[in-house]
Formats: sequence, C-alpha cells, structure tokens
Amino acid sequence: MAAKRPTIALVTDYLTGEYQAEVHFGVERAAEEHDVNLLVVFGETHARPGYTMVPSNTIYPLISAATVDGLVIVSSALTNHLGIQGTHEFCRSYAPLPVCSVGLALPGIPSVTVDNASGAETVVAHMVDDHACQRVAYISGPANNEEATLRADAYRRVLAARSLPYDERLFVFGDFLIDGGRSAMRELLARGVDFDAVVAGNDHMALGALDALKAHGLDIPNDVLVCGFDDAAVSRVTKPSLTSVRQPIKQLGALALQTVVRMLAGERVPERSQLPVELTRRESCGCGYYATVPRAPAGARRPAAEDARGPAAEGARALAATPAEPGPPSLAGQREEMERSLASAVTVPGASRTTWPGALLSALEEELAGREGRFLQALTHVLDEAAREGVALDQFQGVVTLLRARLRMASQGAQHDGAERLWHACRALIAQASVRAEGERRIYLQLASVNLSWTGRCLSTCLSLPLLRRTLATELPRLALTRASVSLYDDPKRATLKPLFLMESGREVEPPRGSFPTRCLTPPGFLSSRERWSVFAMLITFGEAEHFGIAVLGSGANEVVYDALRLQLSSALKAVAMHREIVRQVEIRERLEQERLHQETLVAEHIQTNLLPPLLAIEGLELSATMKPAAAVGGDYYDVIATPGGGWLGIGDVAGHGLAAGLVMLMIQSMVAAMTRGAHATSPAEVVSALNQAIHDNVRNRLKRDEHATLVLLRYERSGRVTFAGAHDDLIVCRASTRRCACIPSSGVWVGALPSIDAATRDEELLLEDGDVLVLYSDGVTEARNAHQEQFGLERLCSTIEAAQAEPVDAIRDRILRDVECWCSSPDDDVTIVVARYRAPT
Repeated sequence: MAAKRPTIALVTDYLTGEYQAEVHFGVERAAEEHDVNLLVVFGETHARPGYTMVPSNTIYPLISAATVDGLVIVSSALTNHLGIQGTHEFCRSYAPLPVCSVGLALPGIPSVTVDNASGAETVVAHMVDDHACQRVAYISGPANNEEATLRADAYRRVLAARSLPYDERLFVFGDFLIDGGRSAMRELLARGVDFDAVVAGNDHMALGALDALKAHGLDIPNDVLVCGFDDAAVSRVTKPSLTSVRQPIKQLGALALQTVVRMLAGERVPERSQLPVELTRRESCGCGYYATVPRAPAGARRPAAEDARGPAAEGARALAATPAEPGPPSLAGQREEMERSLASAVTVPGASRTTWPGALLSALEEELAGREGRFLQALTHVLDEAAREGVALDQFQGVVTLLRARLRMASQGAQHDGAERLWHACRALIAQASVRAEGERRIYLQLASVNLSWTGRCLSTCLSLPLLRRTLATELPRLALTRASVSLYDDPKRATLKPLFLMESGREVEPPRGSFPTRCLTPPGFLSSRERWSVFAMLITFGEAEHFGIAVLGSGANEVVYDALRLQLSSALKAVAMHREIVRQVEIRERLEQERLHQETLVAEHIQTNLLPPLLAIEGLELSATMKPAAAVGGDYYDVIATPGGGWLGIGDVAGHGLAAGLVMLMIQSMVAAMTRGAHATSPAEVVSALNQAIHDNVRNRLKRDEHATLVLLRYERSGRVTFAGAHDDLIVCRASTRRCACIPSSGVWVGALPSIDAATRDEELLLEDGDVLVLYSDGVTEARNAHQEQFGLERLCSTIEAAQAEPVDAIRDRILRDVECWCSSPDDDVTIVVARYRAPT
C-alpha cells in the first residue's frame, strides 16, 4: 500500500496582501514539486495592521495533527497583530508538529528569512554614497515587527558609520500600508525638517510617501529621492518607478515548505536559513533601470556603477574583466560560471527550476555559430515559463546585461554591431513580455472581480439554505472553484459541524448525513483523494460574534476570490438566519393578528371609510364616487382634491388585506394630500416617484413588510387637459360624441415594490371634451367572480358605462355598482368607483 501523502498547512493573516500572496505562490509551487497536500489557512478580514486579532476567535486553533502533518507559518505577517513574543508562543502551540517560520527568526523554531539588515544598509548607503544625500528620512514599519526593527536599526548604523547625525525628527513609524506611508510622510512634512531623501521600510509605505510628496508640490527625484523595500510588483509600474530592495519572497515560501518536508523525513534542518537581497535601482532615486549616476567631485560620492551591489552586478564586473579572445565571440571556459551568474540574476520560486540558464547559453552558442534567431526563440520560451511562475520579467534585463558584458570585449566591427542589435532586440522582447504579463494579471484580476460581483449579487438573494446550495453549485465553477465544502455548526459550543454543500470536480455531490468533529474541517472522505490537493480553509463569520461554520475551497482561483467569497457566504447565511427569524416573528404576529382579526378589521374599515373625501367638488367636473369595503377589508384608496384652476384625482389599491393594507393606504392618502394640495403645477410623475420612496422605506425598513400598491394620480386642468402617472387599472373615457368607451392604460410601476421607480415613471396625457365621462375603478370591480368563477371583466364594465352614459354621474355610479353586485353577491375585495363628467367652459 502506498504511503499516505503528507499534508502541510500554510498559516497567514490574510491572502490579498502582496507579501502574503507571494509567499503562498512559492509554497504552492514547492508543494507541487514535493507532492504534498497543501491546506492554506487564513484569519479574519479585520485582522490587518492596526487591528487586534484574537487567535482563539479564528480558525487557527482548529489546525492540529487531525488535519495536517506540518505547518509553514508566515510569522512576519502575524507579528503585526500578535507581537514577537505572541507570535513565538503561537508557533510553539503547534508542537510537536514540524513548524517553519517565514520572515521572522524564532528561537528553537526553524526559520527562513531574508537579510533585512544588509538590504536596508544597501539602500540607505545608496542614498548617502551614490547620491551624496545628507538628510535621509526613514519611515519604519510597526514597532512590534522584527523585520521593521532590523531595517530601522540598519538605517541608524549606516548613518553612524558615515558620521552622519541621527535626527529623531527624520524618523517616523508607519504600518506597512500605503495609507500609513502617506500619513507618515505628512507627519514628516508637518515637522518642518529638511530632508533630501526618504527610505521606507517597505514599498507600500514608499508609494504612500510618493503620493504625499507630490501633493506637497515636490518632484521625485529632482527634489527628494525615494526608496522602498520588497520590490513589489506595483513598484515597477508606478510613476516614477520605485527603487527598492528585491527580496525573494516566493523563494522564502518554497524554502519553508521544503524545510517542513525535510523535517517530516527525519532530516536535520538549520534553525535559520537566510536568503540574500538585492538593490534594484529605478527612477525614484534618479538612477532609472540601468543608468549609472554621473561621477561626483572627489570625496563627495562614488558613481552608482562602481558601487552596484548584488549578484547581477558582481557577475557583470567579473565577466567584463575577462580578457578579450581573438576571433569570433566565444563562451568557452566560462559556461559554469556564467550559468551561476545568470541564475543569481533572476529570482525563481521553485528550487528545481534552474535549467533555464543552460538553455539560454546553449541557444546563444548556436546564435554565435550562425543560427540566427535561435537566441531570441529560446529567450521567448524562457520568458513564457518564467511568467507562469510569477517571476518579475524585468529581472531578465540583468541577464542581457551579463551576456553583453561577456561578449562585448570579444566582438569587433560587424560582429559588435550585430551583437548590439541582438541585445537591443532582447531588451525590447523582455519589455514586451513584461507588459504582456502585467496585462494578463490585470485581466485575470478584473475577470475575477466581475465574477465575484455577479456571485455576490446571486448570493444576496438567497433566503433559504436549499436556494443557497443551488446558487453555490452554479456560481462556484464560474470562479474557477471546482472543489468545495461548506459546513455549519451543529451545536452551541461549535464542537461539531453538519455538511451543507459539497462539490467535487465541479459538480455538487450529496453530503453525508450526520455531524462530524469541527477539528476535521470537512466531512469524512472529502480530503482523502488519491490525487494531490490544495485547499483554502476559512471560518464563515458575520462580524466578530456570529459564527456560522467553515468553508474549505479548492485552489485555482485568484487570491481575492477567497476572502471576498467568505464575506459573501457570511452575508448570505446571515440573510438566511434573519429571514428565518423574520418568518418566525411574522408567524407569531400573524397568530396574534388572527386572534384580533375582528377588532383590526373594524379599525381598518374605520380608517378606510373615514378618510374618504368629504366633498366631491372640482370646477368643471360633475363628480360621484363610492367605496364598499369587503368582509376582509383591503386597502382601496381614492381622493378628490380641488386646486385653483383644476384639481387632482387619485385611485389605488394596496396589495393584501387587513390593518397593514389600511395603514399603507393611510400613508398614501396623507402623503398625496400633502404633496398636491396647493401645488397644481406639480408633475404627477414627480409625486408618484417621491411617494414611492417614502412608502418603500416605511413598509420595508420600518414595518418590515412587503406590501405595495397600485396607484394612478391625475392632474386635471379646467381646459380638459388631464396629466396622469402611475400604475393601476385602465382609465375609461366614454366619449360624448360617440358614446363609446376608450380604455387608456397606465404604464407605470407599483408603488413600494422598488426603492426607486424614477426611470419607469413618466407623465402621460389625455384630453376631455365637453360631456365626456371619466371612470376610475379598482380591481374589485373587474375581478368580481360569479358562481362559475367568471370575472365581471373590463368589457362588461364598458358596456354598463356606455348604456348609462347620458345619465347623471350618480346614476352611472349606481348602475355600475348594481351590475357588479348582481354578478357577485359576496365580493372578496373592496369595490371603488369614481365617475367624473367634464363640462367645458362656456
């Protein structure tokens, strides 16, 4: 039987930080190389610098020998929240499991770090020695972060070694974030102290400092030089590009996982492994990518080219010093040394991915032997492979510099010209590949953001667990997630979980019945695949107090997906819980309402009938109206409001019955009266839109109900012009000239159904002529049913009106009411009728 594949956990604070993402990339690649499973575990979104993170309130305590065989812990990130001692205790809590710390050297725990002190010394020395800066300001990371402390101490040592005074006014703390760098620089500027250069403890703070300096009217690098640390991807594309110290973050992650694998195999590993860093000079310090600094007067400073640091620079000096050989250029005798120099010039995460220097040199030899284009072809292949590994492709410019330095001494005449054309083509190819790789990353991120947005919208409408499961089955593959487990806590102490949703190979599978221990993270068998797997585990919480369960999602998606999806899942489960509670409360309320149904019906009827207009009088209109409430009172509404030169007519019907419908009708009546009385020139569409916003807020947010209403408002002018807006049953105009009815639809939107109906609400017009009869009615008229369940209908209503057209408006009203009552003796909805005959001015 084959041995069980080990599982290693990567523990970090969050995923979307560039440092954390780079470490994860290196760990992921190394896990593939060593054929081990990877469980990525990260804490809460609020666990960022400046916030307090309580480990016991996160997923970290659930990681144990029950789920993993060893851990890689990104201590340099956790120390921002826990402090150095707290981080040390955190790592020790996982004993006896093998643990490797990343970025922070911890006593008694194998640790992989970079040479922070040397890197910080190099960049500060570059400011002082190469650019003759005398007043170098420093923005440090958090005081409780060891990496920040090492870099800050190196800054002080460089000043002391050059007899430059340390001025506390030039030192300020930041938080490793862009906003923190911006705030720190504003603090420095507010102190009013002079400085000619700024070194930041990481690139993000340097970028924030750049923003603040520009906003202050200073030019970079003409007024102030700026440098960072880390060589983040954004530092290469910002304007100006940022001089920085490149640290091999991906290699840190790869080496950390390799260390844990060796420990699992019983090998002895060093307590501390340190990787070198390298200064990358760009525009923010005045060097540009590969330019050298002009020689200063004697004793002032050395040119940057003479003081260049790092493997690439050392290799270039060694190769350039090689004596020229007669005849055509040759690589003879230099192959192994050149391969080492080239490999040192580019940071590649995987330990085994070091064959590219040999491939490039072989292609160059073929190019020198006459196979034109062979080297560019090989370089294209190397760049494509490097891009897939997340390598910063601009590093290959240093490879071109090394090769050019080696061959330029041996090239003469036409050979020299041909070689220079080749190097120029190489630099253009690298630049193009860098732009393309950055564009692909941006497109990938944009696509992930678009899909996340759509998924969030879909999840936001899930008000039940079955609907949530169906939505996850549809949306997760859209996010490039084909493996998922979502489980909810099954007891108040959160000791057990019950599966909610499982997905394998992009398809939902039936979860097993029953509960399982929370420490297992997933249902039995979910992580027992024979194939190697890599997953992300996270708590599903809403705020700090509400814990719903645990999600375990397969790898393959962009880092931003996991934390965002965790939040979306949390919000969806919160919505389900709230909806369930609302339903419960509504059921309780409905039972109470049923007990008081008779009393409430009387109240609703009282509201409805006592709010009817006491006087039906508008100049130029003969008016008659009636409202007959049904046994279960609905929410019919009509109103007649006179204004100078005309008036307003309104009719509506609130969906539902009982007191709630009566209350909504009361709101409509009071707001219509307030907005139309004395405002004859107001647009009906404006009134309906404003009314909708108020009704929606009152009903949905205050009453916590979903009632809505049909409503049409008509603004009548003495000339016979009628402007109307809203959504209700058709308006009926029986023309005096033809004694035939015309049905005019109202094409708006229900009131209260949507937060805003402005776009769908518009004014429409009709013109009344002398003797025309306008009839408004509620659906209690047209939808009244006889014993055969046939509706009274619009056609019968029009026939009734046409038959009574010449009669007084009271008679028309009574004729309609009588025909409806004969059709349906016991109507189950309110019946409302408004009849108006227009009399033109004489």
